[in-house]
Amino acid sequence: MHRWKNETVIRYDSLENCARIKRGTRITKSEITDSGTYPVISGGEKPMGFYEMFNRDSNTITIAQYGAAGYVDWQSSPFWANDVCYCIYPSSELNNRFLYHVLKSNQNYLYSQRTKAIPAHLPLKILSQLMIPIPPLEIQNEIVCILDSFAALTAELTAKLTAELTARKKQYEFYRNKVLSLSNFPYYSLESVCNIVDYRGKTPKKVDKGVFLVTAKNIRMGYIDYSLSSEYVLEEDYDEIMHRGKPRIGDVLITTEAPCGFVAQIDREDVALAQRVIKYSPKNPSFLEPTYLKYILMGDEFQHKLNNAATGSTVKGIKGSKLHQLTIPIPDISKQREIISILKQFETLSTDIIIGLPAEIASRQKQYEYYRDKLLSFTTDV
Repeated sequence: MHRWKNETVIRYDSLENCARIKRGTRITKSEITDSGTYPVISGGEKPMGFYEMFNRDSNTITIAQYGAAGYVDWQSSPFWANDVCYCIYPSSELNNRFLYHVLKSNQNYLYSQRTKAIPAHLPLKILSQLMIPIPPLEIQNEIVCILDSFAALTAELTAKLTAELTARKKQYEFYRNKVLSLSNFPYYSLESVCNIVDYRGKTPKKVDKGVFLVTAKNIRMGYIDYSLSSEYVLEEDYDEIMHRGKPRIGDVLITTEAPCGFVAQIDREDVALAQRVIKYSPKNPSFLEPTYLKYILMGDEFQHKLNNAATGSTVKGIKGSKLHQLTIPIPDISKQREIISILKQFETLSTDIIIGLPAEIASRQKQYEYYRDKLLSFTTDV
């Protein structure tokens, strides 16, 4: 037994004793459509598709058994529960939304209890034995009122910040493309003005530590994101892997597939480069600035040319031989430096917003979770 903040005695019981846990019914992918009336809730965080019928009513708690095993969600409309989806129905002593908030506050615990089998899953026994606080219904209702209001405010703020982030990105891209409208200057093929290194070939042996391996997935539009992977190659293999050309600060990288056409500039030399990455460096830096090259490759005009030269429908890719023949406008070096200065200022402003807004969204979510956990923590009776 425990006491709440107002000294009300709080009883705990296992989930299986205060709720009914019911799995859904299997349907196959061939029976599911991409759009429809009733979402199919399975093992993911989002519906796996749609179905013409439903087997569960609205206002039902769901927990993924497989896939994103342990993910707690609230279904506000009728849906089809697939066989790897637990549906939770509380007894009359529990407010349905109160139980949802309690289960959601145990999200990380449920994730930690997933099996290490492939695929991982959340065993029914673990879920059944989860201890649930059962305060009087009037306290449950009070907590639900507070948390639902807080969650709605958090969701509204997150939606506004996300819309702001999207708008600022579009604004930056608009002005960047305006600055890079240079059709009145002479055009040159990449192979005529750049030294080129194509890193395709044998996949290097990957290890847990050593020299960081920059792959296509690390290259974002304009920068290298080192947080997206943890792949390394042995230091003793580095010279052999990079025998075609080692990366130098300022070199420009472009991906040829998955994703196709993403551009970044080398900002540290202690890295190795993987397949599907091509490195360009100006043959004559007094004729072509590396940073200008980065910006012009990111611009709409060049990206349009690249997409037209690429092949594939689901996954686009471009051969190096075609990529090298694509052309870029090259104004005189003073004009290039002027463009670099303008775009760097745009980039700084944009980066501040792009980093700041997601941080603000994460902060608001953490604030909500902090107060939710405070409300749902019950002091031990002594």
